[in-house]
Amino acid sequence: MQKSLGYLAGQVLIAMPQMQDPRFSRTVVYLCAHTADGAMGIVINRPFNGLSFGELLDQLEIEPTARCGDIRVHFGGPVEGGRGFVLHSTDYLQESTMMVDDKVALTATVDVLKALAEGHGPRNSLLALGYAGWGSGQLDAEIRENAWLNVPADDELLYDGDLDHKWELAIHRLGIDFGSLSGDAGHA
Repeated sequence: MQKSLGYLAGQVLIAMPQMQDPRFSRTVVYLCAHTADGAMGIVINRPFNGLSFGELLDQLEIEPTARCGDIRVHFGGPVEGGRGFVLHSTDYLQESTMMVDDKVALTATVDVLKALAEGHGPRNSLLALGYAGWGSGQLDAEIRENAWLNVPADDELLYDGDLDHKWELAIHRLGIDFGSLSGDAGHA
């Protein structure tokens, strides 16, 4: 898949320290889509408190298995909070799977949840409820206003379970000390 010049699908967005929106303060977002029409991503460093994978399966009338305790539900963003998305490795594909790049895909069907519960799902995955969305030009404007940094995604950033330190890990991928970041556009 060829990346469109100037667009960041397949990259990780890192909220700058001065991010005022509490929904995105210290968040790390994997961008699944970014075009002139807008952007869509999954927050990858926030747990969805109050709902386990087993409870989610119960709600969907899917039989939970012993594997369900190992799967964490994430807060994927403030849009469509009741809709599930699985960000995953490309060893698992369905007709409805959206390929982000050659290593990462996104599936939003009940079948992927069943496969995860049965242990037949993708090698690497992150289950999220909701997503982060931006309208046409909105994310581009926020980047110009110095609200976000971006870094290439890797398996550790996407799938590592240490959510408390994922923001710092992403900042360190840039090779900078987050204490030296400035909130002024055009300055480091």
